[in-house]
Amino acid sequence: MTLHTTVLIKRIFAIALLVMAASSANAQQGYENLANPVKTDNPDKIEVLEFFWYGCPHCFQFEPHIKEWLETKPDNVEFKSVAAPLNPAWKVHSQAFYAAEILGVLDQFHEPMFNAIHKDKKAMRKPKDIAKLAESLGIDGDKFAKTMKSFAVDAKIRQSLQKAQEVGISAVPTVVINGKYRTSGSVAGSYPNLINVLNQLIAQESEG
Repeated sequence: MTLHTTVLIKRIFAIALLVMAASSANAQQGYENLANPVKTDNPDKIEVLEFFWYGCPHCFQFEPHIKEWLETKPDNVEFKSVAAPLNPAWKVHSQAFYAAEILGVLDQFHEPMFNAIHKDKKAMRKPKDIAKLAESLGIDGDKFAKTMKSFAVDAKIRQSLQKAQEVGISAVPTVVINGKYRTSGSVAGSYPNLINVLNQLIAQESEG
């Protein structure tokens, strides 16, 4: 091995240690840097994406925290829920979410859907059961069921899966901030701390 090769290997090793140290430091702070930052939909806003699944008990536990945060979120922040079906079995719930979004009834539907599954212990895996829930909320059940099977909903599901792949989502709930940072309850240590981390990163991005 030549002297030049030895020096090069030492430099590569030193860089690797720095990268690992930075990653570890970020993890201790409650977030991870995305390996490949992605463009956000609106560069004039700080984008916050919450990846979730209606059937996830952790998402249900996190929901009150994100709901409370939304009441006081800064004006320069654009929040979006993303119902990417990371598991094919999740698809019907993703269809329900995007149908409600397209029909403009998400505020009526979102919390009752969570409650039906986690409080009332209903699986809600059949479109007819989901349409029946929508109907009980004053939403046209037939229209809701048809929208769940629509091309527009399929397109949104494809987009959600692409976004999940771009930002490296493998579990829910996970929050991605401005296409640069990723955090979750396990990374942040708790849901209250996740909200603290979220606010810190928003402040950091606002200053930048």
